[in-house]
Amino acid sequence: MYVLAVASRKGGSGKTTLAGHLAVEAERRGHGPVAVMDIDPQGSLSDWWNVREAPTPLFANTTLDKLAIGIEQLAEAGIQLVVIDTPPAITGAIRHVIDVADLVLVPTRPSPHDLRSVASTVALVEDQGKPLVFAINGATPRARITGEAIVALSQHGPLAPSIIHQRVDFASSMIDGRTVMELSAKSRATAEIERLWDYIARRLGIISVSRENRADRGEAKAEAPSAEVEAPSAPVMS
Repeated sequence: MYVLAVASRKGGSGKTTLAGHLAVEAERRGHGPVAVMDIDPQGSLSDWWNVREAPTPLFANTTLDKLAIGIEQLAEAGIQLVVIDTPPAITGAIRHVIDVADLVLVPTRPSPHDLRSVASTVALVEDQGKPLVFAINGATPRARITGEAIVALSQHGPLAPSIIHQRVDFASSMIDGRTVMELSAKSRATAEIERLWDYIARRLGIISVSRENRADRGEAKAEAPSAEVEAPSAPVMS
């Protein structure tokens, strides 16, 4: 079983949206059974799951003090992937989740404030010796700051090649417990999530795709993120 933690000490980074979407995409791609956990007291992922009509992913109700035991029980029950949504700013809770994670996904919006706050999340993950990847989330097409974010984040760790853009579909789908993939299988938003899951699944070791196979499927061979952006200026993250 694999455990993916979606974590950021910065609020508003889109953790809940990506956690739900990646869990559903994993199920769609045959990598389930998938369970989601919501450690954020705000309970946004729980709210999304409660209004969801589809039977998957499963929801695993737990508390921080029982998190490790809950993970073990899910593995014994045959769950293949657990996606955990975490609270912002609450360092102790994030540490507990990182401790049980195989990989930490750090969503980051391309704004100066968000980029400067990344260092504290990186420090938490590195202190516990866990691998992390960044995902640019809520990007504006062709915005100069997106290019700056690519440069800045790449200096601190691996960056997912799929940039998630700001789209109405993401918000509208989450309202009634769905995802963009369930609104339209052919949309640009769906393609972004599919490509992000491909990358995450390879990083976790769930799938292994050769460059030749990826080329056959129409994926770019390079791992660098691609987006329509202006040339970046100096990094904005210190």
